[in-house]
Amino acid sequence: MGGQRENYYGKHGTPQKYDPTFRGPVYDRSCTDVVCCVVLLAAIIAYVLVGVVAWTHGDPRKVIYPTDSRGRFCGQQGTANANKPFLFYFDIVKCASPSVLVTFQCPTTQICVRRCPDRYLTLLTAPAANEMDYYRQFCVSGAQTTSKAPLELLRDKECPAMLIPSTPLLRRCFPALRAQQGVVMVGNQTTYDDGRGHRRNVTDLLEGAKKANVVLEARQLAMKIFEDYTVSWYWIIIGLVIAMVISLIFVVLLRFVAGIMVWVMIVMVVLVLGYGIFHCYMEYAKLRGTAGSDVSLKDIGFQTDLRVYLHLRQTWLAFLVMVSVLEAVVLLVLVFLRRRIMVAIALIEESGRAVAHVMTSLLFPLGTFFLLCLCLGFWATTAVFLSTSNEAVYKVFNESVCPFSGQSCDPETFNTTNVTRFCPDAQCLFAFYGGETSYHKALIALQFFNLFMFFWLANFVLALGQVTLAGAFASYYWAFKKPDDIPAFPLFSAFGRALRYHTGSLAFGSLVLAVVQIIRVVLEYLDHRLKAAENKLAKFLLGCLKCCFWCLEKFIKFLNRNAYIMIAVYGTNFCTSARNAFFLLMRNIIRVAVLDKVTDFLFFLGKLLIVGSVGILAFFFFTHRIKLVEDAAPSLNYYWVPILTVIVGSYLIAHGFFSVYGMCVDTLFLCFLEDLERHDGSAEKPYFMSPDLKKLLKKTNKGQPDA
Repeated sequence: MGGQRENYYGKHGTPQKYDPTFRGPVYDRSCTDVVCCVVLLAAIIAYVLVGVVAWTHGDPRKVIYPTDSRGRFCGQQGTANANKPFLFYFDIVKCASPSVLVTFQCPTTQICVRRCPDRYLTLLTAPAANEMDYYRQFCVSGAQTTSKAPLELLRDKECPAMLIPSTPLLRRCFPALRAQQGVVMVGNQTTYDDGRGHRRNVTDLLEGAKKANVVLEARQLAMKIFEDYTVSWYWIIIGLVIAMVISLIFVVLLRFVAGIMVWVMIVMVVLVLGYGIFHCYMEYAKLRGTAGSDVSLKDIGFQTDLRVYLHLRQTWLAFLVMVSVLEAVVLLVLVFLRRRIMVAIALIEESGRAVAHVMTSLLFPLGTFFLLCLCLGFWATTAVFLSTSNEAVYKVFNESVCPFSGQSCDPETFNTTNVTRFCPDAQCLFAFYGGETSYHKALIALQFFNLFMFFWLANFVLALGQVTLAGAFASYYWAFKKPDDIPAFPLFSAFGRALRYHTGSLAFGSLVLAVVQIIRVVLEYLDHRLKAAENKLAKFLLGCLKCCFWCLEKFIKFLNRNAYIMIAVYGTNFCTSARNAFFLLMRNIIRVAVLDKVTDFLFFLGKLLIVGSVGILAFFFFTHRIKLVEDAAPSLNYYWVPILTVIVGSYLIAHGFFSVYGMCVDTLFLCFLEDLERHDGSAEKPYFMSPDLKKLLKKTNKGQPDA
């Protein structure tokens, strides 16, 4: 046994030796992973420079305002189109062309107008109806409507062939389609003249405008949701405050009810499995002698109606065996691991005491959330400015085959080029925003760098929060006389140590995680591009890579979390801390598994209790099932809007509280394992663990009182 134990420790590192000077988090530290700290600072400076360059070249107006065929903004103050906020399409039917999916531009003239058409007119009938002055505002600027005949205006694409009643949507004019007795109509028209003497059915416009109708419905839905928020926002805040209070109460009481909750659920699992064995046996016995019940599963084969299998004795026999095996496994686990389960419960209860002594830790996630919002805001703003920092690019668009189609052009000189001679129907239209400079060619790389830095900084912020909490809770565990030996302001002291000495180590750990995350993003992008491909081998390999990197990310997060705890306690660099934490956990792998599952189970119950209770309360309140105050519940378009908001907010609040508690459990667990390896309970090396833990492990401090 001694040889096996020595070989085991040889595989998983050397147990910690007793250090008489060790009394918790080391204060005499030195800076760790300085190179990574310098790299992070350089990367942040480069990131800021990228943001400045993007803000200099970018123009978010390109996202907000529509642009005409010349790339000019509609409704933008200080421009020629300042009083023309809406975009009008000469022939919206062409927007249904498949080429739109590639070019993102309708192959028709587009101009900015003061208002959308409100009547049906054609260019041929407008002069006779004395409507030419009204019609002229929908022609291009400088159109010679007085000197040219209508057909010449159509040939030169200076005026649209017709006007149809339209409604503005997202600053764009779309046909006002409606249905009457199953017939699609525009205004009161079921057909229209296309301006060339041909009558066309209004349904031809449907393809070009059906997406607009979908967007219109979405806009109406968004407006109703916004109205619901305006009348219920204060009740939503009250619901979130209730969730916060319940979360706080649950975290405080967890030190008293953790053991009860775990053992009650274990007993319930045993009883449910026992009832399952009884039920399966009764069903098996009831089918004895029933005609056809002795047919084997192999003979009956696969059946779409699964109820067929419930009439076979072999099915219930299989269920009986599986449930019996599961029950036996649970009972064996309880018999052989009951002490480890009790240790896990004791650690969770001790974590409740630690949180009670460091109550400011429950507010610390607010600071982490604020920093994450800053990272997210900087990334999103930079991404928008980068995506809008291109220049207007004009392409040749045509309805027929043309050798110049898709080539770049200049709208100012287009009519004097040979393109119009070979392709009379060709137009030089605004296509997209791009550019040929080195900056424009590097935009994709800059967006990639922007995303990578977001991952790096977000992981750094989370790492900073974990190290800070670990340092505070480690100060609690290694205080021999609690709370007298707990240092003043342990949370702020841990935060200062993390920033002063271990910025480089946090940057190292977050960099490793960011690299894996950016690789996963690339794999998701490749998977999206290969969806239409027929190469099954490539899809299979890509799926395997996605699975492997997902597992790798989970493992790195687990390793980083425990490495940060060791950094907070001992002040070692990232690699040393990760190695020591990993070997320490491997030497106690069964305790790790038991504690992890018990903690996950408790946190699941806690989140379910908090979210469920607040969600049910919100449901009864917003559906007027209960009345706290007369006419207090507002009238809503959709009662699920505030209910879902309260449920999601309650989950985030509960997750924030339990993240602190989970970090406390993990920190005390590693400290507990270190305590077992460093000390033996003698007068020179007393245990720092709580009396409950010593009692469970049958440990005592000889010659000294309990910690």
